[in-house]
Order: sequence, then structure tokens, then C-alpha cells
Amino acid sequence: MNFDAASIGLLGPAMIAGLLITAALVPLGIQVIGRGIVFIDLAIAQIAGLGVILADTLGWEPQGWAMQASALSAALCAALLLTWTERRWPEVQEAIIGATFVLASSAAVLLLAHNPHGGEHLKDLLVGQILWVNPGRLPADAVVYAVIVALWFALSERMGRVGFYLLFACAVTVSVQLVGLYLVFATLVVPALATFYVKRRRLPKAYAIGVLGYVVGLVASAVADLPSGPMIVCAMMAVAIVAALAVRR
Repeated sequence: MNFDAASIGLLGPAMIAGLLITAALVPLGIQVIGRGIVFIDLAIAQIAGLGVILADTLGWEPQGWAMQASALSAALCAALLLTWTERRWPEVQEAIIGATFVLASSAAVLLLAHNPHGGEHLKDLLVGQILWVNPGRLPADAVVYAVIVALWFALSERMGRVGFYLLFACAVTVSVQLVGLYLVFATLVVPALATFYVKRRRLPKAYAIGVLGYVVGLVASAVADLPSGPMIVCAMMAVAIVAALAVRR
């Protein structure tokens, strides 16, 4: 494949979206790994997706503010619920998160059961369509991610359990609608996991793994003409394995 102007025009917005998501989710992923609540993003992302599906079922505009409000409201409610369960039953928090994910997934399938495009909607929620990111929405998303990153680095030591869950819910809601659940989970967990034993400059190394995963995955998907989302996940895993073996400190 020749990377002409058309190819660059297609990959450019996807790469910008990947960089934005990496910037916001990698530090949150390190916190998730440290707290031992790895599947929280799956649960909150699935509930945000359930909000989108519910809004679609009600006939709301797909790209309208009502749809965004539905997704964010669902995610914030889930965040508050998981905050309460972590305080009330910390020993079984991971199991509660898993059960919440299964419940939200099942509810989404039921809502889409009579929708002729239900399978397509479910695939978009899981796999996403990063190659078809709307460039027009990226500036607004960039502002949202900038606020999330600024709040995290400024207040991470003081925001506490509730603040973390709410900020996390906002980041995941925007990201899932942009690239799908699989890429959100990979961006959160894979760089943080690969650098778990790194003693020095962990965050820059985690960022490098995330960015390289998106670059390699997007280029490979374009060359091989394969779906970009799964290819990025595989590329990020490959980069993470090499980095984990090569970088010990």
C-alpha cells in the first residue's frame, strides 16, 4: 500500500484519537492496576454503552447532546455505585465489578434483540471504528481529555475514591464512543501492566508503549487491510511484551 494523501488523511484523525486516549487513560490505568480493580473499565464502559443503546432505542439523535448525556449519566451512576460497594464490601469489589459488567452486557443484548441493526451496534460498541473517527469532533474531545489529564495530575493525591471513580467514568465514556471497548481496555491495562515492575520513569515508558501500539497497529492494519481496532490491540500487546522483557528498571 502506498501512503498517499488519502491514506494519511484517513490515518491522521485515527492517530490523533489514539494519542488523546493514550494521554488520558495510561495514568488512570496505572492507578487501576495499583488498586487491583482491573475490570472496572469494562463495567463502566459497558454501562456507558448501555446508556447509548437506551438513547438509540428511544430514538434520540446519535451524535446529539442527549445521547452524550445518557451515556455519561449512566457511567457516573455506575461510578458512584462502585464507589459505595468498594467502601462497603472491599473484599469482593472485583467480583461486584464483574457481575455489573455481565448485567450491563445482558441488558444491552436484550435492548438490541429486536433492532435490525443490533449486531452492528454491538460490534461498534466493542470493536469501535477508529479509522472512521469524525475529525470534526476531535477538538472538543481534546478539550475534554485535557481537562481530565489536568485534573488527574493536579488533584490525584487529594481526589479520593469518589473523585477517582467519577473522573474515570468521564474518561471511559468519551473513549468508548470514540474507539470502542476493546481499545479502551487495552490502552488502560496493557501499558500499565507492562511497566508494573519499572522503578524509574514508569509513566513516560507506559506512554511510549501506548503510542507505539497505536502507530504500529494503524500502519499494519492499513498495509494488511485488516480491522484497525483488533490490530492495534495485538500490536500494543506485542510492544508491551518486548518492553516488559527489555525494560527491567
